[in-house]
Amino acid sequence: MLYLPPHFEQTNPEAVRELIAARPLGTLITLGADGLSANHVPFLLDERSGEQGRLIGHVARNNAVWHHFDASVEVLVVFQGPSAYISPNWFPTKQETHRVVPTYNYIVVHAYGPRLIHEDETWLRGIVGRLTKVMEASQPLPWKMADAPADYLHTMLTSIVGIEIPITRLIGKWKASQNRVDADRAGAAAALEAIGDDESVAMAELIRPG
Repeated sequence: MLYLPPHFEQTNPEAVRELIAARPLGTLITLGADGLSANHVPFLLDERSGEQGRLIGHVARNNAVWHHFDASVEVLVVFQGPSAYISPNWFPTKQETHRVVPTYNYIVVHAYGPRLIHEDETWLRGIVGRLTKVMEASQPLPWKMADAPADYLHTMLTSIVGIEIPITRLIGKWKASQNRVDADRAGAAAALEAIGDDESVAMAELIRPG
């Protein structure tokens, strides 16, 4: 169970969905005969299916995750957004009270649901086509499935298995210094911006008050 103090809970469903779209590589956590297993799978969030949507993706047929699992237990997929270490030295209140400690900020989404398996080539072709279209969208000349020889594509499709997860619960945790006063949040945001890497700048935007 995710530890989720109320001030860190993300209650905006659109923000949760945007994170999945921006960071589609999910950690798929399952329970099987050998215990817990974690696999890293890029997922597409399909909002057209079900009340909360579904996650769709695929794994290699040789990956045991699609057939070694307890069907009575929901799977968990974790999507991670920006994260950053937060130094107490960045908080102005340190100079006043020294009642500050280091922490680590992060953004995560937990998606739960049953796991459905698809081996039908037509289903797989459709899902791989949708995934490809999304992932290739930023390329100057997007690759299309039709670019590959038909026989080669058939071989590739028979070597994968589709995974569909109808979402039953979707939980977002935005740990971004909401429990600090505005001056401390501004100080941390400025320090992260000065570091300048993408993760730090993204977290600075989330921390900044107002």
